[in-house]
Amino acid sequence: MYSRKARGLSSTHPLDPHKWVARYADYLHNFALKRIKNQDLARDLVQETLLAALERMDKFEARCSEITWLTAILKHKISDIHRKKLSARLEMLDISELNPFFNEHDGHWIVKHRPVEFEIVTDEAEDATELMEILQKCMKKLPNLWFSVFTMKHMDEKPTVTICDELSITPANFWVIIHRAKLNLRACLQKNLN
Repeated sequence: MYSRKARGLSSTHPLDPHKWVARYADYLHNFALKRIKNQDLARDLVQETLLAALERMDKFEARCSEITWLTAILKHKISDIHRKKLSARLEMLDISELNPFFNEHDGHWIVKHRPVEFEIVTDEAEDATELMEILQKCMKKLPNLWFSVFTMKHMDEKPTVTICDELSITPANFWVIIHRAKLNLRACLQKNLN
């Protein structure tokens, strides 16, 4: 085992990889599962994250906690998965199919494709819980790319530019995907709430 000085670790923020699984595996698994709708893949990503962290312990600068550092590694792994899936999909997809939703001159929505306001108002906590359960079921039905974009935008609250960079998509493609995901979710919610 290396000494802390040899690994460049601060004595105030030491890494303790022997406890990572017990302390953080469940959190990391749940984090991955919310972004990748596949139990086995989520488990694999957590294992890859822990292995990558072990390999990069010398790069840990103790500016954040262990869990923040591990989560950042996991986010990069999830982004890599999304990028690979997107690349494979884009090879089979004619991008021009996505662009009829926007005016090619200014990038704004074509009026007939513009998103419409959608809102459900409820006063009851029980209704809100039921709505969240239905929303989660509807989200699981989204195609993986749509799920990823929607989750990154509305759960992780990442800026559009970041999402486009991480998934290697154009802003126009991003807005088409968000639009289609919202339309799909609205239809699913309306069907399940009636």
